[in-house]
Amino acid sequence: MAALQEPEIQFAQRLASNEKPIRSKAIKKLRKYIIVRSHKSKGGFSSEELLKLWKGLFYCLWMQDKPLLQEELSNQISSLFHCFQSADGQFLYLEAFLQTVKREWTGIDRLRMDKFYQLVRFVFRQTFEMLKKREWEASLVNRFLEMLTSQVLQGNGTAPSGLQYHILDLYLTELARVGSDELSAEQNLTLIIPYCKIVAKTKDNTLFKAICNSIFSTIIDQAPFAIEDLFREMKSAEHSDSDSGHADQDDDEEEEEKIKGQPVGKKSKEKPKGKRLNDEEEEDDGQSSEISDTELPDDEGSEPVLQFDYAALADKLFEFASRGNSPSHNRQRLYKIIKILRDLSEGVFPQDDYPEEVSTDEDDEMFGSRKRLKRKSQAFFLYRPVLISICQCCYQ
Repeated sequence: MAALQEPEIQFAQRLASNEKPIRSKAIKKLRKYIIVRSHKSKGGFSSEELLKLWKGLFYCLWMQDKPLLQEELSNQISSLFHCFQSADGQFLYLEAFLQTVKREWTGIDRLRMDKFYQLVRFVFRQTFEMLKKREWEASLVNRFLEMLTSQVLQGNGTAPSGLQYHILDLYLTELARVGSDELSAEQNLTLIIPYCKIVAKTKDNTLFKAICNSIFSTIIDQAPFAIEDLFREMKSAEHSDSDSGHADQDDDEEEEEKIKGQPVGKKSKEKPKGKRLNDEEEEDDGQSSEISDTELPDDEGSEPVLQFDYAALADKLFEFASRGNSPSHNRQRLYKIIKILRDLSEGVFPQDDYPEEVSTDEDDEMFGSRKRLKRKSQAFFLYRPVLISICQCCYQ
């Protein structure tokens, strides 16, 4: 009598089937199987079992045609991340994914590469979503960063260069998409520490340039956007505080009128309103009135950006670059980045000499973004005294 196959092997075979209905049914059953097994106290998955499942999931996407269906399938595969009930199971799932995609990366042809780019992006997005649901717990963040370093950024060449560069491209974008509203400048610095360490000691010049372009250049380019967001958050917080204060005052007056036996009428509603306007006009000083006269330029469809303490980032980069194991050419180029970051912390924004006119149709998108960046930098200089004081208060 033939021995029964393991469930993971059966799932892998069905996930890699030539028939789409079989693959779709296997995905649904796999989701239920993971949920049921994860709820058992002694029913967790081993790394070998998850590697078998991920091989089936990899070829499930390999067999899928049509972009919209590929996107839907990538979303389903990455969402399996949340079927695991424990953080240990989720990290094992992520580790098995990274090992699988590293092993299979060089065999992906150019016609299938886009859908696997998308899968990597979705998996990292769901990883950040998991950290967000667990309130960015420090131990889990450090565990994720250790896995990222050992599986992707390690210098022994096991991770394909194309995979490394793609993760570099999506890292800050997906992190901002998920956590820009919750993450502090200190937490954001912690999440890029592995790149700071690698960029200081790597001897791979291409990897060095990729980290500088995807991480540090992005942070510098987004400085006007980040400071504008910080300014707006503080302004909205002030408005909400003032509104809550006036609401409490209205409630107190209503209670007093009820105690005195007077009905709450139009007088009790209109009087605080007029008083509030007068108070706001008296409290506004010359600086606030000057700010309200000119509004920051707003770009529709702007992506979320992360807040950074530029002085702390410069100090951390200097710490790694000044070590003895840092190559001299890395150190020299990092010192230039450090100088720009320290200038940003003091309110000095780097001016780029980009042509104002759009020269060709191919460069429309690039020069359009540079024009938006230029408007943001102009706003930065307009509010520079106020923004410097804001940054000093927030990052002390």
